[in-house]
Parts: sequence; structure tokens; C-alpha cells
Amino acid sequence: MKIEKLYDKEISDILEYEDFIKVLKENPDENFLKEVHRKYQYRSQEEALRTLQVELIKLQDHLEKHNEKMIILVEGRDASGKGGAIRRITRYMNEKHYRVVALGKPSDVERSQWYFQRYVQQFPKAGEIVIFDRSWYNRSMVEPVFGFCTDKQYETFMNTVTSFEEDLIEHGIHFLKIYFSVSKEEQSNRFKEREENPLKQWKLSEIDLQMQERWNEFTEKKYRMLKETNTEKSPWTIIRSDDKFVARYNAIKTILNKVDYQRRDSRIDFSVDPEIVITAEKELEIMAKSSKININK
Repeated sequence: MKIEKLYDKEISDILEYEDFIKVLKENPDENFLKEVHRKYQYRSQEEALRTLQVELIKLQDHLEKHNEKMIILVEGRDASGKGGAIRRITRYMNEKHYRVVALGKPSDVERSQWYFQRYVQQFPKAGEIVIFDRSWYNRSMVEPVFGFCTDKQYETFMNTVTSFEEDLIEHGIHFLKIYFSVSKEEQSNRFKEREENPLKQWKLSEIDLQMQERWNEFTEKKYRMLKETNTEKSPWTIIRSDDKFVARYNAIKTILNKVDYQRRDSRIDFSVDPEIVITAEKELEIMAKSSKININK
């Protein structure tokens, strides 16, 4: 394939490996080669994800057939990759049987209610998956750091959340807590990209601009959250998310491994990368060794 023809078409259309190799041999333009490689890699990754996305549809069918419910909490710092992962998880799902819930600021009425009440109102019906893009764990990190709750409200939450979750599990709900763990350096890079890219500037909020400055405060709250809310019945799954594709790929596997659904494709390796998907205990150990924070708070 001649290089002039490649310029006449979308680089993302270059899908054939043989064509890709020819371009590598024939094209003297290094920047163009990098772009071709980036686009080819992206499409290859999307194909890999699609294999698992087919399995997610099977999981949905299983839940619907057996009238089962599933709740997935997706937590993490801003720019940790939560939104992109949720979009990949739900891309081909049956819209009738899943919802993504991202609640805004509570109303005056909601502030006067039991803290968990507005979340409970969003719980799944039989045969449905509900994914919380941020959840009641706002009260364990964002709210106390920015003063959106009182110390008493924070302590009450920390003392009651595990019993609340274990009650959900006792009632037969498939319950999964995922935390996307991004490094400070990578978060900074993603914030800079949001500032410079007009298509992503809407993602950058006033609070985001303070995230780097308050990194240690969030780390202290994260440490306590993982230490006190990780239980045998309701554990946290930590996904290291500096590499977006690897994080998304392993997040979908984590979800698929939560339910013993029917018609699972035996050709797929459902094991997760142990360097990417780790336990809360392992994350706490890493934080204790590397963080310059007071972990005894």
C-alpha cells in the first residue's frame, strides 16, 4: 500500500497487519509512523476488550434469567480512569438491564435524610446491574477533605458503612467495590491534558484544580477507608490505573469473575494481572512504605 493512499483515508481504518508492516517499511515520516502505530494499537486494544464485552452480555442474560441483582461501586481519585472504564464496561450492554448512577450534590431534603437513603433509591430491580460512578464513599474522602460534611457525620459513616454493605450481601445482591488507583504523576499529566484539550476541558472542575495540592490529605483518607471498610464479605478490589487500557481490561475481568454466569467462553483466560489487580491489604502495604503521610490518623 502506497503512502499517498494512506494519507487519503482515516488512519484508524488501517486494520490489516500486513498493510501495517508495509507502512513501517516504506514510510520515512517518523511522526506519521508513530500515529499509525498509536491508531493500530488502539484498535487492537478495542478488539481485545470486545471479547470480554460479549461476556458481559452473557452475565446480564444470566442475572435477568435468574432475577438476580448486582451493584458495582467504581471509586478513585479524579482522573483515575473511572469514567472511561465505565463506558467500556457498558458499551454493548442491554440498556434495559443496567444503569449508571452518578449523583450530584444532595438537595436540602436529601441532606435531612438518612445518608444512604438517596443511594438506596437507585438500587437495582431483579435482573439489573447498577454501576455507581462514585458512591456513598464520597463521605469517606471527598466530603471530609473539602469540608462538605462534619467530623461527626464522617465518623458515623465510617462506623456504619460495613454493616450496611454486609446487609446488602445477606439479601443476595452481587456486590463489588472497585477502586481505581492512579499515581500522583499520572493524575497531573491527565489534568494537564484536560487543560490543553478543548474536547476535555469540560472535565476540569474547580475541585480538580485542588486535587494535586491536597494529594496527601486524600491519601490519608484513602488509607483509613481501605483499612476500615475492607471486610471479608465486602472487600475492595484495587486496580492500578496508570495504563488506561490495562485497567479497563482487568476491571471487566474482575466483574466477570464476580458472578458464576452461564455460557462462559472456556477459551478465554479470565485471570487478572496480579501486578494490576491487587487486594486492599497489598495497597495498604504499598502506601505505608511509600507515603509521606500520617497513616495513624
